[in-house]
Amino acid sequence: MVNIKKLQGIIESILFTMGDSVELSKLSAVTQCDEDTLRQVIGQMALSYQNEERGIQITILENAVQLCSKSENYEYLVQLAKQPKKYVLTEVMLEVLSIVAYKQPVTRLEVEKIRGVKSDHAISKLVEYELVCELGRMEVAGRPLLFGTTEEFLRRFNVASVQELPSINQDRMADFQAEAEDEAQLTLNI
Repeated sequence: MVNIKKLQGIIESILFTMGDSVELSKLSAVTQCDEDTLRQVIGQMALSYQNEERGIQITILENAVQLCSKSENYEYLVQLAKQPKKYVLTEVMLEVLSIVAYKQPVTRLEVEKIRGVKSDHAISKLVEYELVCELGRMEVAGRPLLFGTTEEFLRRFNVASVQELPSINQDRMADFQAEAEDEAQLTLNI
């Protein structure tokens, strides 16, 4: 049999990692300890957590146990959860976002063709930040995903629709294209 301190550590690790309630029968199978012994050890742990003014508690259910935050600390958890998430948009992400905004619906390959480099990570982050979303699949071989901007994008950039985005100056666009072609030629000549 495992010593009590080690058993407590094992139980605490399991409950912390699982997040949800864990049936005593499963704890018994994993720890190779009978359920009565587990109930006693868990009861001691619960009492210890309560006496030590810890921020966590063990909730004992019918045939399961769960590690939870103490209810008197909920207001702090709510305050933290209400804080707005701060996202950092790198230059690469802004570049990809602008391509998606102006060319949507657009595939990842089209974005990469415009940029000349892989853009998987930037697109994934923009989807995670809810600025870009999957719009469906293109009706061609391989059925690549199509991406476009979201309502969150419109809110963040303070526009009612993508039609309100600043228009691209065609003269400057021609200059950019000429620069890109010159750079491509330099790269080929090297």
